[in-house]
Amino acid sequence: MTLSIDPITPSRRWDVLTVTELDRLREAVFAVLAETGVRFPLARALDVLESCGAAIDRSREIARLPRTLVETALAAAPRTFTLCGRDPTRDLPLDGRHCYLSNDASGVSVIDPGSGERRPSTLADVAASARFVDALPQVAFYWGPIVAAGDVPAGVRFVHEAAAVLANTTKHFQAVTCVGERPARLLVEMAAAVSGGADELRRRPLVSLIACPVDPLGNDGVSLEAALVCAAAGVPCGFLSLTLGCGTAPASLAGNLVVNAAAVLADLVLLELASPGAPVFFGSAPSVMDLRTGGYTGGGPEDDLLAAAATQLGRSFGLPVNMGTMATGAREPGWQAAVDDALSTAASVLAGADMMSGAGLLDGSRTLSYPHLIMETEVYRIVQRLAEGIVVDDETLALDAIRRVGPQGTYLADRHTRRHAGEFWRPAVWDRTPYDAWLAAGKKGALANATAIADDILATHRPAPLPDDVAAQLQAIVAAGESGLPATDRLID
Repeated sequence: MTLSIDPITPSRRWDVLTVTELDRLREAVFAVLAETGVRFPLARALDVLESCGAAIDRSREIARLPRTLVETALAAAPRTFTLCGRDPTRDLPLDGRHCYLSNDASGVSVIDPGSGERRPSTLADVAASARFVDALPQVAFYWGPIVAAGDVPAGVRFVHEAAAVLANTTKHFQAVTCVGERPARLLVEMAAAVSGGADELRRRPLVSLIACPVDPLGNDGVSLEAALVCAAAGVPCGFLSLTLGCGTAPASLAGNLVVNAAAVLADLVLLELASPGAPVFFGSAPSVMDLRTGGYTGGGPEDDLLAAAATQLGRSFGLPVNMGTMATGAREPGWQAAVDDALSTAASVLAGADMMSGAGLLDGSRTLSYPHLIMETEVYRIVQRLAEGIVVDDETLALDAIRRVGPQGTYLADRHTRRHAGEFWRPAVWDRTPYDAWLAAGKKGALANATAIADDILATHRPAPLPDDVAAQLQAIVAAGESGLPATDRLID
């Protein structure tokens, strides 16, 4: 099994929005930011915004951002940058040409590989999931942790999780559950230890941060604190809005997109004003409410349209985009999950998302299933081939071969076939066994194949370990986090 990164490089784009529709959406986003505003429940954030020209309502903690301020701030953001891995061959240039997949995050349970039963997740599962993702070429970076370390006290959980991830993958780590100034300082300190110092971390960021607004049009103070710390240290940051149509966003898809994008842009403006030139990205995972349950749908045509449109909208502001993808609401890795995953991935890829996050979890991002994650890599490979398109040139038109074979001949032995037969997509998981052989094998199919692959990875794959001195530094930082000692202030201003 090759361990190189295998991104999707689409040959063309699908613009679900016309130029006129995109312009109207952008104008609506600017209007919401300037007229309605966004809540920032953090005095430091309000101070930064006010000093740069935002209108501040201190009693309600709302900032209204004029269009000129938004455009000026976003102009300072780099248009391209690289998410680096501990292994440099696994670096991810966000250059607008590639689509990278990650796992999902924040699950609370695991389908145990041994028993097949669902159980609460633990710190050992965090480490195992990082090793598992490390082995998959289609999963380019680790998002998370994918599941929570439920056996670690909540107050110190993230520092244990981050140390486990950094020790068990050589890929880039995008932290999702880091909230508050102190945890963010500890994350930066750990990443600097692995990188070789604060300057090296700024040059080659091995970690990034993604935070979520509190929809609609609000924030959590501790998320803002974490993002401000990371941006100051040169750690790439993004905000991902999970608006829910009929709940935290209007029922109309266009209105959902407006509220979603306004919340994200407001937070990115804050980071650029506080740390000009900070690498930032646009995150989005809009959905609609299931009006029978009150939950989110976790798949459906509206989710796919929203994903494509939000990607197009985010890219129109000149920012890399991380789009929520593959986060199925299915309870098991069956046909429902396959349809959700395939359509959402196709929508995100064809719209040009730089990053796609959401593989591996079932039941609305609650439960980790390793066979399910393997099956999603198969979906990824199918979409990858679809996105390549069809090459039309003298060689592929095959006129010489057509002349040689002529009417009612066969192309099987022709030299043109020998040159191109290896280009076809071939399944690694899907089952193409003839019916009689399938029956003789006990009716085993794709899920059985995926389970066998997953079991082998869990049993055999071990990434390159951290040097002993770096591993010791990580444990010292974890201990400091548990004891309440201050994190290293030298890493940020």
